Amino acid sequence: MKERERKGPAGNSIELFIFIDGASRGNPGRAGAGVYITDREGKRIAEKGWFLGHKTNNEAEYGALLLGIQEAKRIGGKSIRIYTDSELIERQVKGVYRVKEVHLRVLHRRVTENIKGFDSFEIESIPREENQEADLLANLAIEKRIAREKGRELKIK
Repeated sequence: MKERERKGPAGNSIELFIFIDGASRGNPGRAGAGVYITDREGKRIAEKGWFLGHKTNNEAEYGALLLGIQEAKRIGGKSIRIYTDSELIERQVKGVYRVKEVHLRVLHRRVTENIKGFDSFEIESIPREENQEADLLANLAIEKRIAREKGRELKIK
């Protein structure tokens, strides 16, 4: 018997469009990840930024990808499309480029394992200008941490 599929508001399988971005100040340096998730019509479903600690930019990009996958699972997504402004990450995940750095191989393997639970998975690189929401979330996560380290809250107007 086929497992009953989770349905979205319109009765369709839950399809998520996930915009991700990683940022690193100093490369390596303070790093953040941003994830912005929409439905097929572009309606925002979730958005979140995380402080990742001291990472390279590529580690932050993989961190954002893993967190985006994790959020998609939490929401109940069955089909996910990832959009990133990192051609390197896109091409490594697709298998076009080898993952040479040992520390990135571990992250790449985690991505490969985590996408197995979805009915479909796609990843595409997009221009930086089309990824502003995720970029903002990644950078805000870093700014909030810096402000907290300095003993003050970051005021957002």
